[in-house]
Amino acid sequence: MNISVKGEYALQAIFDLASQRTGDPVRIADIARRQKIPQKFLELILAGLKQGGFVESRRGAEGGYLLARPAESITVGEVVRFVEGPHQGKGHPRRKTETPFTDMWQQVDRAVSEIIDKTSFADLLRGWTDKQNKFVLNWEI
Repeated sequence: MNISVKGEYALQAIFDLASQRTGDPVRIADIARRQKIPQKFLELILAGLKQGGFVESRRGAEGGYLLARPAESITVGEVVRFVEGPHQGKGHPRRKTETPFTDMWQQVDRAVSEIIDKTSFADLLRGWTDKQNKFVLNWEI
């Protein structure tokens, strides 16, 4: 599975929104700074994600972007397929002709699809938070 920079940034943006307080819009500049995404590129990505029903926007001084659905209901697989196209993450032939590796690559594609289709952004956030909390510095001597 190949994910473009645009796809990676889209995943990072949704993860960032999932990590914020529910219901509070987040400014594009804040997401761009935290995730190290060029702001102009992020604006285009978020506009696309809005059309896909993943995020919504609020106007005004207190405006910004927020998730359109709970993080538990948005999977990595659906975002990847929306941004990259319907074949990404679904078993698609790498070559037109059958080779000794064809069955193996199809199994790999199915395995990857199974993982990203059952991984929600809430799952990612829980795993990342747990991992970050494991490495709390202890200055005791």
